[in-house]
Amino acid sequence: MRTNAVVVQGRAGVLLIDAGVQEHEMVCLATDLAEAGQTVVAGFSTHPHWDHLLWHAGFGSAPRYGTARCAATVRERLSAEGAMARVATMIPPDIVEQVPLDLLGHISGLPEGTARIPWDGPPVRIVEHDAHAPGHAALLIEDRGVLVAGDMLSDVLIPMLDLTDTADPIGSYLAALSLLEDVADDVDAVVPGHGSVGRADEVRARIAQDRAYVHAVRDARAPDDPRLGPSTYGKDWLPDVHERQFRHLTRRSGPDGTPGRP
Repeated sequence: MRTNAVVVQGRAGVLLIDAGVQEHEMVCLATDLAEAGQTVVAGFSTHPHWDHLLWHAGFGSAPRYGTARCAATVRERLSAEGAMARVATMIPPDIVEQVPLDLLGHISGLPEGTARIPWDGPPVRIVEHDAHAPGHAALLIEDRGVLVAGDMLSDVLIPMLDLTDTADPIGSYLAALSLLEDVADDVDAVVPGHGSVGRADEVRARIAQDRAYVHAVRDARAPDDPRLGPSTYGKDWLPDVHERQFRHLTRRSGPDGTPGRP
C-alpha cells in the first residue's frame, strides 16, 4: 500500500502520525522507538479512513487526535451496527489477518479551529480541508519544513475525491490544493500518505499534477496522468478507481454539462 507513518521528535517524546497498517510494521516501529529511548506522547490521524486510524499497544496509551470533524465522522461510522465487519471488507484480503483492529479509531477531536497540535515539540500547524475525506488534515511541521499531506500529493496515487460526504467534490478538492499551495514556500519535503517523499522542488509540481487531474475530471476529459499508466503502482486497480469517480461525477453534471457541480 506504500503507506507512510511519520514520527516527529519532541522534547519529551515523539508525535506519531498515521501509525501504520500491518501489525509487524507497527511492532517494528515500536521496537525502534523503544531502542532509541523514545516514548510516543501523542498520535494524530490525518483523516477518517481505516488505514489512517490504526494503532498498536506497543505505542502506549498516549492521546490520539484528529480534527473535530474527523473524530465525529469516526464515531458515527464505528457506532453503526456491523461497523468492524464492514471495515474488514475494505482491507485487501492478502493482509486482512495482519491488520490489528482492536484500537482502530480511538481518537479525540481537537476543538474546532485548533491551529496546532497540542504537544511538547516543534509547532505542527493543522491545514484542514474536506478533500478526500471529512475533516482531512495536512500537517506542516513548521521549523522542519515538512508537510505531512495525508492522502494527497502522492506520486503514485491519483486524487481520490470524496464522493460520499462532500456536496461539491471537485470544488472541495481544488480548494484544498489552494490551501496546500499557500504553504508550499515553507516546505522542504512533502510526505504523502502513500508513495514517495518529495523534496522542495517537487511540492508545487505535485500540486499542479493533482490540479490537472481534477480539472480533467471536471471538464469530462481523459486525464493525461502518468499515475494511470500500464506499468505503474496500482495498475491493476487504480484505473478502476478513476473510472468509478469519473462516471459518478459525470452523472452529477449540471445544466452546463460540467461534472462535479452540486
